[in-house]
Amino acid sequence: MDSPPALRRSLSLTQLVLYGIGTTVGAGIYALIGEITAVAGYLAPWSFLAAAMMATFTAFSFARLSARYPRAAGAALYVEKGLGSPRLARGVGYLVVATGTLSSAALLNGFVGYAQEFIDTDRILIIVTTAAVLSLIAIWGIAQSVWVAGIISIVEVGGLIWVTVLAVQATDLTMFDPELLTPTFALNEWSMIFAGAVLAFYAYIGFEDMVEVAEEVREVERNLPRAIFLTLAFSSLIYLLLIGSLILAVGPEMIAVSDAPLADVYRHLTGSAPTAISVIGLFAIVNGALIQIIMASRVLYGLAARGQLPQPLARVNSWTQTPINATLVAAGIVTLLALSGTLASLAFFTSISMLFIFALVNLSLYALLRRHNRTQALISLVGALTCIAIAIHALLQL
Repeated sequence: MDSPPALRRSLSLTQLVLYGIGTTVGAGIYALIGEITAVAGYLAPWSFLAAAMMATFTAFSFARLSARYPRAAGAALYVEKGLGSPRLARGVGYLVVATGTLSSAALLNGFVGYAQEFIDTDRILIIVTTAAVLSLIAIWGIAQSVWVAGIISIVEVGGLIWVTVLAVQATDLTMFDPELLTPTFALNEWSMIFAGAVLAFYAYIGFEDMVEVAEEVREVERNLPRAIFLTLAFSSLIYLLLIGSLILAVGPEMIAVSDAPLADVYRHLTGSAPTAISVIGLFAIVNGALIQIIMASRVLYGLAARGQLPQPLARVNSWTQTPINATLVAAGIVTLLALSGTLASLAFFTSISMLFIFALVNLSLYALLRRHNRTQALISLVGALTCIAIAIHALLQL
């Protein structure tokens, strides 16, 4: 008797890194950079650096666990293995699907605003058509989907590099006081850096999505952990170069008061309409929605394969070698949520949920390693405490 079709291991390290960059360096940075600068001012680069260090602890836990348990619906599996609670693990799996579909739906709503600047079309038609196209791309095949996402990732990173180069060319270092970028031992300055780091931490969320395609990665035990750290390192480099160059070129005041800081900086530096930046932002939004649909479908597939959801969701098409049923369900949920138009109030829920998942994954690795490798267990414990601290800080701001 022939065995049922399985997911195809076709993703290389390069494709996986492009996938990770696409979901990490997404549309959020195009607006988030203004909020961070409003909090940290000239010290915003230090906020990004601190956030990168904070994210590294959690990235370590995901990398270590993904090599140990290279399966779809990874976060749920890690919690089950580490904390020994199938019920909690199932809840984590559902929460990952919820955050992914909510994030994708929110991005589709954001896409409508951009798209209607170029075409006069009904909102519902844009959402349904875009979701349908993205689901077809996801069904097409994992390698093809990731190449599409990867190409768009290159475009959106290219936009950030483009603005960075323009800012560097406009900077006169002889007129700048380097002490403005150097923190002292003053408590208020480090408080500003930490407050900015809490916001900047959200710019690094996304690397964890890579573990959900673990069953489609070649040499997964080696490539997946490497891809997680390469994604985090590359994202950090892009963010630091961008924020540093913008502050040097125009100062934090202009960035902080803008609702679209990169577009406004582009207009200021070139005297031209920021149409190209807006188009790149539109591509970034679509890319984020595509990756979240792929991620959510793989979590649904992984949970079904372990008997935690109906078996039809675990079926893999013999031709595309993708979980078509799970993909259609994920895309359907995204479409319904996007059409509801009530997602703004749920953005906070998504962020807090991800921090909760991160904390549980860190604690899972701690539980697995505390008796065998105290150094790595300590790293995971610091990651858990960091996520809890950020969540508490966010809740106190309500």
